[in-house]
Amino acid sequence: MVAYDSVSQAKANYKAAQGRSPGPRGRKGQCPVLARSGRMPTSRPFMNSQYFELHPITPQARLIRQAADIVRQGGLIAYPTDSCYALGWHIGDKSALERVRRIRRADRHHHFTLVCADLAEVGRFSRLETWQFRLLRACLPGPYTFLLKASRETPRRLQHEKRRTIGVRIPGHPVPQMLLRELGEPLMSSTLLLPDESLPLTSGRDIQTRLEHEIDGVLDGGDCGIVPTTVVDLSVQPPVVLREGKGPLYRIVGPETR
Repeated sequence: MVAYDSVSQAKANYKAAQGRSPGPRGRKGQCPVLARSGRMPTSRPFMNSQYFELHPITPQARLIRQAADIVRQGGLIAYPTDSCYALGWHIGDKSALERVRRIRRADRHHHFTLVCADLAEVGRFSRLETWQFRLLRACLPGPYTFLLKASRETPRRLQHEKRRTIGVRIPGHPVPQMLLRELGEPLMSSTLLLPDESLPLTSGRDIQTRLEHEIDGVLDGGDCGIVPTTVVDLSVQPPVVLREGKGPLYRIVGPETR
């Protein structure tokens, strides 16, 4: 991951990146999210869920490319992170978002997460102050989810309905890192925790069996555990730890919590 010295430098790097060709999905200089067609799928784009058995350290590039194509076409995938498995979909797909709401039985107040490749992407979709940026830089990539005030670039449907916040994270797992590089843009995400179950699914084969008729692809990167991310609300000062998870608290509140 690239380290930046300031919020302004991070945002400048992201803005500069928009001048590079975004590939076949948009015009040069245009944000891929906004370049995306308004025509959204109304049902599952694939008849059968595809299963990808990935090396957990060095994922196969061809399989990552196939998974990225599923996302681009409106598909919903399950993928491993540095905390537990998650559901992932394209930031512009309304139908995929509604499918996740049905699977998770999530209401309009549920916080979904914007999974980013680096801090520059975080700065594009959230309103960062210097103190927030420094804390993010100290903790990421890693098993943390941070709640931040959403920027104008973030679609309203992805924000908390009342607070207008968005969850962001930069995972340290090689599978999502490689997937994000292939996509060239952030991925919307939600922990793969099914209704009425206290623990998230952690086996790729189990996920395929349980959800093969609900999702479009499973990226099996091995068992990545059942402990979710540590969730920290950075939209208030001082920060508030909303959930203690895999990320150590001393990085948030100081060494006395070791």
